[in-house]
Amino acid sequence: MHAAPEPEIHAAFEAAKGFMPVHEGLALYAAAVEAGRLRLPLLEVGTYCGRSTVLLADAARQAGVTALTVDHHRGSEEQQPGWDYHDPETVDPEIGLMDTLPTFRRTLHRAGLEENVVALVGRSPQIAALWNTPLGLVFIDGGHTDEHAAADYEGWAPHVAEGGLLVIHDVFPDPVDEFTGQAPYRVYLRALRSGGFTEVSVTDSLRVLRRTEAGTCARG
Repeated sequence: MHAAPEPEIHAAFEAAKGFMPVHEGLALYAAAVEAGRLRLPLLEVGTYCGRSTVLLADAARQAGVTALTVDHHRGSEEQQPGWDYHDPETVDPEIGLMDTLPTFRRTLHRAGLEENVVALVGRSPQIAALWNTPLGLVFIDGGHTDEHAAADYEGWAPHVAEGGLLVIHDVFPDPVDEFTGQAPYRVYLRALRSGGFTEVSVTDSLRVLRRTEAGTCARG
């Protein structure tokens, strides 16, 4: 049976701002619990307001490890004013730019998970360039352009430990979804072609891949 969060964690996930459907969140949680058995940190790229972070943080807490989340908190392309996914409540009225960090912190506080998460505030490629610690899980859920999705994959996939999991969100094979999911889909294909990952599960747009010993990961 797949692991499932306790009711209070499930409720905190559903109450948080964000776009991940519940069934995909439950698949992410199960992957995070499994990856936690490696006793290595769990990392996500793309925090937004902490909806998925709640699940990763609870899995990390159970495993006795830390959840890390990477975001510049200015919003990705489709979250900017004028786009369907824009939320005016995330705009800082003083500077007129999105700032999801305060909402994210409130999400963790309400869930009682502040001590289980390290928030890395900055651009994913800059942080990845400084990173040298193996990770039990990497969850890619950042920008949806080829530039950003590829940079997240290239920066973080090599850090997934053998037996660890690479999870990719918003994987949409249909070309009609060019803006919302084709870049993650192309990253998913790269991971499979690399020989460094094998597919574990598919839950709608969520793909879970396991790191194998062979392969070149990000170079595929």
